[in-house]
Amino acid sequence: MIPQANKEPSTGHIQIDRLRVRFGRNSATIEAVSDVSMTVRPGEFISIIGPSGCGKSTLLNVVAGFVRPSEGKVTVDGKTTDKPGADRGMVFQQYSLFPWLTVRRNVEFGLKQQGMQRSQREQAARTLLGLAGLLAFENHYPEQLSGGMKQRVGIVRALATSPQVLLMDEPFGALDAQTRIVMQQILTNMWQRFRLSVLFITHDIDESIFLSDRVYVMTARPGCIKAEIPIPLPRPRTPDMASTPEYLALKHKLRNLISEESLKAMGGELKDGGLGGFSVEVGPGGITELV
Repeated sequence: MIPQANKEPSTGHIQIDRLRVRFGRNSATIEAVSDVSMTVRPGEFISIIGPSGCGKSTLLNVVAGFVRPSEGKVTVDGKTTDKPGADRGMVFQQYSLFPWLTVRRNVEFGLKQQGMQRSQREQAARTLLGLAGLLAFENHYPEQLSGGMKQRVGIVRALATSPQVLLMDEPFGALDAQTRIVMQQILTNMWQRFRLSVLFITHDIDESIFLSDRVYVMTARPGCIKAEIPIPLPRPRTPDMASTPEYLALKHKLRNLISEESLKAMGGELKDGGLGGFSVEVGPGGITELV
């Protein structure tokens, strides 16, 4: 069933309370996420940004039910996310399509697992592909599609089972800049059509501003919430907003927050001579002169 447009959402409430995630044992234990608390209200688009290795993907995987928390609790509509469920759709950075299935069969897969009759799931898949501008490619195989088209199919497949929450882990990270901008607009249009909650991981500041209602900034590992930044820009958003004073002020603020944490994340390497090494002169003999 395709959700109705403009319907006020009542599901998709994510609550994360004092979450900690540790990997390893004894002296080899690494704390990836530390004391994270945050909320995604029904129908909200929330982005999480932070330096590399800060635990963004780990946090998303706990919400998805792929990783269990060491401490704390994560719920979706009051239910603990201790395992994957149909109430949460997941879109990865890698194109996770089945190469042996056509585009339409990929979209139908989750519906088939739910026991939907063939005629119904074909109709649902074709409707969704039409909304994404992909109906003409329903009988193509993934290898015949561009990167942007593959990711559109991945998003459509995640939406097919009517989840309350869409979880996205840097889904446009592998795309070129121009395709990425188009995909952001497509995603925004589909989100406004479906009115479900989105938790979106990205390292791109512009992307987080363009897409989000709010942005959470995470610290260097162990990752915790450094700041929560509302994005009050009106919708629908357009690329020309990037030149407005409001947009530029948000970008400046987020960039400063991320830069601070990126320096902390690289602190060990820098102290050990990571940047200082550039002050060393290397003669005609090349690196062998330093050995």
